[in-house]
Amino acid sequence: MFNILKREVINSFLAGMLVAIGGAVFLSCPSKVFGAILFSAALLCICFENFSLYTGKVCYFPEKTSKGYFLELLCCLLGNIYASSFCAFLLKWTHADLSAASDAICNLKLSKTLFQNFIDAFFCGILIYLAVNIYRKNKSFMGILLCVPVFVLCGFEHCIADVFYFFLLNDINTVKYTMFILTVIVGNSLGGMLIPFLKKLQVSTSF
Repeated sequence: MFNILKREVINSFLAGMLVAIGGAVFLSCPSKVFGAILFSAALLCICFENFSLYTGKVCYFPEKTSKGYFLELLCCLLGNIYASSFCAFLLKWTHADLSAASDAICNLKLSKTLFQNFIDAFFCGILIYLAVNIYRKNKSFMGILLCVPVFVLCGFEHCIADVFYFFLLNDINTVKYTMFILTVIVGNSLGGMLIPFLKKLQVSTSF
């Protein structure tokens, strides 16, 4: 189990770095649509390299309801968050424009109610599941190239990307940020597990 968790920490750190890079290119791109398409490079690389992204990994919890998998998820989430925030601290010293671009996005996020944030995160979770599962089942990256730009352009919330955006800021309202990110994590988790749970329920109730 120790070796599994150690591997999970490393893979989750690398995945968090890639999400940060995806967030950076989205903020840097003058075209919102083009930036959303380029953001999908993060999930493409994560899937190709078999790194661990919490929002993709949590989708399969209904199929792997064990203590060991829960610990993997926890390590994955913490590794993603640490890497994403660490990259934000580095990049804001070399790319001051990222902080300015992130400021407008974060203010918009915090202007919504927590329930609105939850709904946005829930739908993001559904799209992430579809993107990852299409790749896993068919070895096709089309799901990623379509689903990721869709959730970005819709303004749906992704917890790891949001960590990156908020840590680019020079001044964070700690209470509001904490409540926001916890809400998004729950929304991403439940949205990601929705389809697998319904599939499992369908199989268990079939005659």
